[in-house]
Amino acid sequence: MSWLLNLYKTYESNLDRVGEPEKRYGDREFTLLPISHTTQNAHIEVRITEDGNFHSAEVIDKTEANTLIPCSEKAASRAGKVNAPYPLHDKLVYVAGDLTAYHEKLNNEEQFAEYIRQLSEWADSSNGNNKVKAIFGYLDKRSLIGDLIKEKILLTDATGKLIEAWDKKYEPLYGGKPPLFSVIAGEVESAFVRFDVYSPKKMLVKVWKDSEMYNSFSNYYSESLEGEDLCFITGKMLPGTERHTNKIRNAADKAKLISANDSSGFTYRGRFNKSSEVAGISYDVSQKAHNALKWLINRQGKVVDQRVFLVWGNEDPELPDPTEDTFDILSMFSEERQPQKIESYTHQEFAREIAKALDGYRGKLVSNSNVNIMILDSATTGRLAVLYYRNMDKEHYLDKLADWHIKGAWLHRYRKDTNDKASCFFGSPSLKDIAFAAYGPRAGDKIVKGLMERVLPCIIDGRKVPDDIVRSAFNRAGNPVSMERWEWEKTLSIACSLINKREEMDVALDKENTDRNYLFGRLLAIADVLERNALGSNESRATNAVRYMNSFSKNPERTWATIQASLQPYQARLGTKVRYYNSLIDEVASKFNSEDFNNKPLTGKYLLGFYSQRHDLYQKKEKNEPVVALETREE
Repeated sequence: MSWLLNLYKTYESNLDRVGEPEKRYGDREFTLLPISHTTQNAHIEVRITEDGNFHSAEVIDKTEANTLIPCSEKAASRAGKVNAPYPLHDKLVYVAGDLTAYHEKLNNEEQFAEYIRQLSEWADSSNGNNKVKAIFGYLDKRSLIGDLIKEKILLTDATGKLIEAWDKKYEPLYGGKPPLFSVIAGEVESAFVRFDVYSPKKMLVKVWKDSEMYNSFSNYYSESLEGEDLCFITGKMLPGTERHTNKIRNAADKAKLISANDSSGFTYRGRFNKSSEVAGISYDVSQKAHNALKWLINRQGKVVDQRVFLVWGNEDPELPDPTEDTFDILSMFSEERQPQKIESYTHQEFAREIAKALDGYRGKLVSNSNVNIMILDSATTGRLAVLYYRNMDKEHYLDKLADWHIKGAWLHRYRKDTNDKASCFFGSPSLKDIAFAAYGPRAGDKIVKGLMERVLPCIIDGRKVPDDIVRSAFNRAGNPVSMERWEWEKTLSIACSLINKREEMDVALDKENTDRNYLFGRLLAIADVLERNALGSNESRATNAVRYMNSFSKNPERTWATIQASLQPYQARLGTKVRYYNSLIDEVASKFNSEDFNNKPLTGKYLLGFYSQRHDLYQKKEKNEPVVALETREE
């Protein structure tokens, strides 16, 4: 229950944001919903005058369709033919009192009677305001369909009945397809109508954006709730609920986190008499916790194949995302996304840079602030599950995050800056990029979300990255001929990062390292750069070192003999420049113990030696050594 409590606290800490529209990456608007409210996509907007008369109507563009509406418990869970209208905005079948007169088959008297009864009670209550009374006064006249026909929003056939679905046979009467039939999926009576109040003398706030309207219905509905039960979350006696909200991940999501509507089955029969004995949750807590969760997912959640990865703080919701790479973590602290300035590739220098960046968050968060990490997914369309949840101290969280980015730090060249140019960064890759390295760029969302779920606890709890993931990235990085150059370079650096989480080495070349795997990797890198320099920049084919890389990792002694023999033509082409490379090969080879130069398969450390040696050779050398420009690779 702690996740519900922390979501409830998050709502209470952000009351000033309730009803305030926000956008993420320029997408559709979202907001922290008021209690007893939900969202719906509306198709028709009807404007009413302040004295309760029809003013105008229009078909709503799909980009403007999202509408915040009042919602009762019964309406929130209505399905099939259940007569449970929303309190204000709803489908034509509920809000139109004259629909039966214009429809050949449909009789909506019961639906409209229940709708207008609810609206009348709200309008007549102490919480009813002028806007609610104006809308009720108009709808009580039962003239909505007739007015929409006059406005040419709805159309009739030759007999004066509504055209339920568009057919080309109506083109002689009306020409092209009317706008309404381009936005609704079903028949015309399923069109969702939202109401607004118009005044020629003053600018009125839209009904679905009006905080006074939110408070009016919230207060009215809370006063109508009866009975009190013990709330397991707050420990107080409050009106309870057994109907909890859906639409958690998106507007079409029918899955619920809490549900007990199968009392005729075997969910709690024999153990409890009623579902509230399992977990008693008050209506207020349920609404606030679920609304906070919806808001957080829209605001900062990461959704992969409907699986939600979410990190937030109760007081300050925005926190560094553990699934992102170091490039994103550091760029959050600058106004523009600029390439990382790398002056040193040692872990000590990088650790200071990460600590400095995360100190910004330490200062922003209050001392008793906690961090929540949650993973959600659904196995069926109706049930949503919490797959992973952790609540931890912010200091502990930031320490674990820093530890992850420091221990796996490596040099990567596959990101782009604000000018869409290739940029390098030093640090750990994102979880999506780890999936890229382990399973290839065509890995499906199901594979990606599975890897993210498995690796996230490695960041939060300091666990070891699963061996099969590291092994898969290692094998792909050791087989460069199976992929394009840019893909291999990206896979190589990510594989090095994963391997380095265990080895904790620097990108800077360690010339004193005598580990056979590291030395064999250095030899392979020297052969690669030697041949690449001999070929020149105009030749893009793979070098022999790269072509034999997979075989080299399995039989290094035998394959090195083949590679060295194939280097002779390129050594001759380089002339006197080859002396530097030959002396470097001799220097590395002399560090081997005689018993280590064998065909025993290499470990992942050889990739670290390969990358570090190649990186060292691609830097500007002293005047008496060759200068090699590092190739820029872009996806």
